[in-house]
Amino acid sequence: MTNAILLGKSQLPDSATPEIYLQAKYGNRHGMIAGATGTGKSVSLMVMAEGFSRLGVPVFLADVKGDLAGLSQAAVVTDKLKPRLEKLGITNFTPAANPVVFWDIYGKLGHPVRATVSEMGPNLFARLLELNDVQSGVLEVVFKAADDHGWLLLDLKDLRALLAFAAEKANAKDLSAKYGLISPTSIAAIQRGLLQLENAGGDQFFGEPALDLADFMRQDMSGRGIVNILAADQLILKPLLYSTFLLWLLSELFERLPEVGDLDVPKLVFFFDEAHLLFDDCPPALQKRVEQVVRLIRSKGVGVYFCSQNPDDVPDVILGQMGNRVQHALRAFTPRDQKAVNAAAQTLAPNPALGDITTVITQLGVGEALVSTLQDRGVPLPVERAMIVPPTCRIGTISDDERNVIRSRSPVGAKYDNAVDRESAYELLTQRTADTASAPADAPATTAQAPAGSGWGQAIRDAVFGTSRRQGMIETMAKSAVRSGGSRIGTVLMRGVLGSLMRK
Repeated sequence: MTNAILLGKSQLPDSATPEIYLQAKYGNRHGMIAGATGTGKSVSLMVMAEGFSRLGVPVFLADVKGDLAGLSQAAVVTDKLKPRLEKLGITNFTPAANPVVFWDIYGKLGHPVRATVSEMGPNLFARLLELNDVQSGVLEVVFKAADDHGWLLLDLKDLRALLAFAAEKANAKDLSAKYGLISPTSIAAIQRGLLQLENAGGDQFFGEPALDLADFMRQDMSGRGIVNILAADQLILKPLLYSTFLLWLLSELFERLPEVGDLDVPKLVFFFDEAHLLFDDCPPALQKRVEQVVRLIRSKGVGVYFCSQNPDDVPDVILGQMGNRVQHALRAFTPRDQKAVNAAAQTLAPNPALGDITTVITQLGVGEALVSTLQDRGVPLPVERAMIVPPTCRIGTISDDERNVIRSRSPVGAKYDNAVDRESAYELLTQRTADTASAPADAPATTAQAPAGSGWGQAIRDAVFGTSRRQGMIETMAKSAVRSGGSRIGTVLMRGVLGSLMRK
């Protein structure tokens, strides 16, 4: 079948669909890969990822355990693999590596991934810092003040400098009068949150060069989609940073991609591993916006696939959008496990030939799954018990030398490996503080050096060049020009759709 991905082969003897495919034209209808630890979720993910890559579709996925890096290496036909290929009836198995680019927020196992503070926006940033409603409102005010003054917020030291500026008594009074009350207590809470974020390594994520999403949506010279792998084995230890980054990435895709409707193949496929982390302690308003984005991003050609142990880790509204399902084994050892099994069974299209789905889910072996995908006219395939085909790449981790070779061949390494620190809020506010501190000491000397004068000539000089107490026309015009230019810069700062939607 063209423009389709072979997922597995039915284990039912008289199945109407002996081979189970995921049709690429329905790849943007989202999907779910679920199952207990060790049942084969990672293998199913790899089969999908390399299948989309062969069709020319770029892929993004987070490598939580380090085993998805094997997508970059060709498989080795071992004694363990041969019997599986024979059982599946696969005679033309050809090991092959996939075009891979490694990324890492910490810059150790891949190219650094960065975003600016302004791109993240106040709402996602408030979630990242775990702020309450009052503190989030203060952060909104600070971001707004930065926009109005043309102060770029690129990294954490920019935000820290802006908070220090807002904490000064005179500045706090002015900002409160213009935007709303700013309390020292809220400023202090935000500053403590920034300190915790820095200790968690968040300072390495914020800065420039910021990630250009076009670099995620690439093909190699042969037309295969690039598989972008985010090294997340350390990042997952900071679940709030991990989940906020993925939410930001999803919102940026929604913000920047145009509407394209239904395509023959998706423009990008996005895999969320450990999906429950995205929704743990997520504020209701933010969760609602995430649900909206997942529902609407399909029309922009992006497929979103959630991977988790239990389907109920994902809110029902989002789970209802998942048209392509791969359900591996679940174990019903506890009441919660039994509830999860029942929930999984109820969300799969029934198949009379299969029997009781609830029972079958608990009896699946490693590498087996219940599969239901969208077929012609978007009709769900009655769930089939299938043996998942093996990927043509390596299943497992790679060595440091292998990773370094892949990274050295990357087409985007020169763009992202070196950080850039240009003039932004920190430098401007530092200079402003220095100018203010030096002004009283310089004023008498400047006045003493000025030539004596009186009458109209002195008045003209004072008006043009200023005095120790009042700025002149030249200084006024210069500052006005700087503020005007800065304001224009501020108005084009991209914040992400989640931030913009929250303000509507």
